[in-house]
Amino acid sequence: MNKNSRPDPDALLAAVQREEAGARRGKLKIFFGMAAGVGKTFAMLQAAQALKQGGVNVIAGYVETHGRAETEELLPGLVVVPRLKILYRGVELEEMDLDAILRLKPAYVLVDELAHTNVEGARHRKRYQDVLELLEHGINVFTTLNVQHVESLIDTVQTITGITVHETVPDGVLDRADEIELIDLPPEELLKRLAEGKVYTAERSVAAAQNFFRKGNLTALREIVLRKTADRVGMDLQDYMRTRRIAGPWKTVARLMVAVSASPYSDQLIRWTRRLADALDAPWLAVCVQTARVLSEEEQQRLKQNMALARELNAELLTTTDTDVAKALVRVAREKNVTQIVAGKSRSTFWRDFFRGGTLVNRLIKESGAIDVYVAQNEASEKKRDKQRA
Repeated sequence: MNKNSRPDPDALLAAVQREEAGARRGKLKIFFGMAAGVGKTFAMLQAAQALKQGGVNVIAGYVETHGRAETEELLPGLVVVPRLKILYRGVELEEMDLDAILRLKPAYVLVDELAHTNVEGARHRKRYQDVLELLEHGINVFTTLNVQHVESLIDTVQTITGITVHETVPDGVLDRADEIELIDLPPEELLKRLAEGKVYTAERSVAAAQNFFRKGNLTALREIVLRKTADRVGMDLQDYMRTRRIAGPWKTVARLMVAVSASPYSDQLIRWTRRLADALDAPWLAVCVQTARVLSEEEQQRLKQNMALARELNAELLTTTDTDVAKALVRVAREKNVTQIVAGKSRSTFWRDFFRGGTLVNRLIKESGAIDVYVAQNEASEKKRDKQRA
């Protein structure tokens, strides 16, 4: 086996450690959707009933049915933990009773509305912190979450909907979930459910339809949740490949990568890769390989500009250090399950390439294995060649 196709030992160790830690703690499953009313709680209760029928000890720690008849019909047969009553500013409020669940020690517990903020007086400020404690005690958790509550997405959601989301869940909580199940519903069907009073009360439904639940908003949110779920599937695939020492890439979906350097033509390659990624509807990475060569001030400035351009064009920007640029790029490509590497055509002479062991493009092709290499001609070279022909 080519030594360059071996998995990164550090990445392999990290993946194994995650598996070992996961074996000790409870499993987290998130029922994930674009908005209220798509059926997350319904799906969670269905899964719970299936477990109960199989003899598994599953309880409802906190389930919010919002008065939906079809959802409430799935509660009978489950132990429902009484809610903890907390007096706050003269008003009695209800929260999930974390200690009661810990005393019961179920195999599985249902915890609705992961992004919920607990009232002052509860042990944790946020419900996701309650969930993390349950997991550390070895209890498996089923929970629900809407995409607008994911911390890294709140700015995007605000831009689309004009609504500021205050209750959020850190992306790290999603990252440590063992399973994320997408609960999808076309916007038209969700709006129909809203009009029929299956999401909110009649008065609240009218206001929702005029604000958050506009069709354009729902269409955009649906695309975001689909992409977020797809990204998670990609992460799961990479972990699977690392722990089983499978050399990549698996070409289930296209994933592009371009090298960012101090070259005056690097910006052209970055833009070309972005256009190709858009055409393929694929994610892309921009990778800077730092070597021992000292860059001039002009080169440092150009590299900084090229990295800023890649970031501006929404590339996943990575930096690595190596004495061999080609091997470094292929190593990162395998770690990230890249399917295509974009490189620029060399302008150096034959003898210079000979003593260097070949052009970067030739060495990438030699080292890349199953990864495709796209070679793009820089515009300056094309113009020079056209002028010579004329």
